[in-house]
Amino acid sequence: MEQIEGFAYILGDDINTDDIVPSHTLTMRDPKEMAKFTLEFVDANFVNNIKKGNIIIAGENFGTGSSREEAVNVFKILGIKAIIAKSFARIYFRNLINKGIPGITLDWDDKMFSNEDQIEISLQRGEIVNLTKKKKVNFVKIPEFLTNILKEGGILNQLKKKLYN
Repeated sequence: MEQIEGFAYILGDDINTDDIVPSHTLTMRDPKEMAKFTLEFVDANFVNNIKKGNIIIAGENFGTGSSREEAVNVFKILGIKAIIAKSFARIYFRNLINKGIPGITLDWDDKMFSNEDQIEISLQRGEIVNLTKKKKVNFVKIPEFLTNILKEGGILNQLKKKLYN
């Protein structure tokens, strides 16, 4: 979890949990089926264009709305390695961490990232390198107690390890 590598996928501002997981999918029992509709009203081609290992780069207020965990689960199912946003809804940020996906707050601009740029993230150093554009930027490191959850693959894995070891 220390070094994360992937390709950028850019999204805009104010992506809410209803945008991430449309309400018509919430009665689906199979999470993989639900994931097929991720962001369908924001980017109709998102599921077709996203690749395992992508890193989402988003604007302000990412994950606002209800605290439904499905809005994180679909990204995990689709293989998203991390989400970088200008700001996160507080509960959504914590749901990301709890599910083992790093949420990184960074005030970025259009010159820093483009779709499909190769990105390398060091959680330990608090550093993002855009290998495509040869640019490096620092971010406020995620606190150690949260990176420990990420290292275990999420809070449930961390709790299981503590309980059974």
